Amino acid sequence: GMIAPGAFWPQDRPIRFADLFCGIGGFHLAAAAFGMRCVLACDIDAHARKAYQANFGLEPCADIRDLAADAVPDMDLLMGGFPCQPFSIIGGRAGFADARGTLFFEIARILEAKRPRAFLLENVRQLKSHQNGETLRCILEALRGLGYTVEWTVLNALDFGLPQKRERLLIVGFDGPVTGFEWPRLTAPMKPLSDLLETQVDARHYASDAIRRARQAAHTPSVTPSIWHENKSGSVSSHPYSCALRAGASHNYLLVNGERRLTAREMLRLQGFPDTFQVVCSDAQTRQQAGNSVPVPMIQAALGNLLKVQRAKEREA
Repeated sequence: GMIAPGAFWPQDRPIRFADLFCGIGGFHLAAAAFGMRCVLACDIDAHARKAYQANFGLEPCADIRDLAADAVPDMDLLMGGFPCQPFSIIGGRAGFADARGTLFFEIARILEAKRPRAFLLENVRQLKSHQNGETLRCILEALRGLGYTVEWTVLNALDFGLPQKRERLLIVGFDGPVTGFEWPRLTAPMKPLSDLLETQVDARHYASDAIRRARQAAHTPSVTPSIWHENKSGSVSSHPYSCALRAGASHNYLLVNGERRLTAREMLRLQGFPDTFQVVCSDAQTRQQAGNSVPVPMIQAALGNLLKVQRAKEREA
């Protein structure tokens, strides 16, 4: 017989989600916009856990590898931005065997144990070409091997209203066949930098005279305000948006108008965090946290489309 297509999601209660590799809660903010309820958060970084707890009232667990499957609560949706790590590709047979020892394996292990209806995973754009595409191929095969319908794409934060050029690879999966999923495209015009920049900025954020003089000698901007970007080879360009925030980068690779570093609050704004988000860690920690985070409106747009999905009609054999 036929199974009638119905809503994919529970109608009578909030959608429950797990927030793995949660950082300071970019996925949580996106999910909260749809009234979802977090049942589990996890992050290895103690400062990120402190910021998450202060903002969401939930204490993330520390190490996903210590999380026994039977200790994980039931969930409808699993989310996480996991690190890009090499797989030991064993005789071309992708799947669980190859994934062991990577943090992706921990996601796969929880998916297998808990079978959420869907998942949304995030990674760097470079995952696409990592190990000549083998890493991504292994990840997709492992996820499909668990019985999920899986799609991936690369999206740019610039298309979701944020003045930050930040490309991210997203992977979505649904338990069984579904209909109606599309990746979001251009949802909002880019907010101008002037809306995000703080007007009163402490002197400690300013680069040294020597750095400012060298930057100005090297580059003349065509727009103001602009964020000047110095790449690894030392050439300087400027744009009416920021190049991608990076957690471990030198302090001066991005300079507002060639003269000062971004503040922690500005970096949070560039990722779409609202000003109600409380900063409870040091400046250096918060900047690193913002650099590690996901662009909230990009995740929110993907989640909105994920929620529109219906169960596909399935023919019984």
